[in-house]
Amino acid sequence: MVQNDGWALERAHEPLKADREIVLAAVRQQGQALRFAAELRRANREIVLVAVQNDGQALEYAATPLKANQEVVLAAVRQSGYALQYAATAIKANGEVVLAAVQQSGEALRYAAAPLKASHGIVLAAVQTDGLALRSAAAALKADPEIVLAAVRQNGWALEFAAATLKADREIVMAAARQSCAALRFAAEALRGDREFMLAA
Repeated sequence: MVQNDGWALERAHEPLKADREIVLAAVRQQGQALRFAAELRRANREIVLVAVQNDGQALEYAATPLKANQEVVLAAVRQSGYALQYAATAIKANGEVVLAAVQQSGEALRYAAAPLKASHGIVLAAVQTDGLALRSAAAALKADPEIVLAAVRQNGWALEFAAATLKADREIVMAAARQSCAALRFAAEALRGDREFMLAA
């Protein structure tokens, strides 16, 4: 039954929720079935790895020590960057893990430790994946032309989160408008009142 529908683990009797083979079969089919496994199995590295490789967000149901295990968390965020939210605090400060997360889903940057939100390489990777990740970047990087240009090229609406000085930068605003003309609403007033600029945009 669990090989065809991992959710069937929810309806199994308690002793079966602790059965290694049954739990493994369930999480292979549906990673989030881990939530119904006995605590003993949610603390089993092999079972949790299988679960998060199937669905990264199954990390939510892993035992606390495994949420601090780099191998397990890396596997989870490579499948779903958003799984970073369930990782232990120390892992959210691990550059390798956070980079993998934002490469899978740029918006996962919101779950990174503060120092990594100020990392040029990590933030650049995040905004290249999803321009709107700029909202989670450190203030200094919202004023970095390279970062902001990459963000608005991916999603023009990212202009909303740029520093005020860059909302008045012709190249950046033009790139945002080319990606989405609606992004002009976030441009500096001076540019929106510039006849030549508006004709070009």
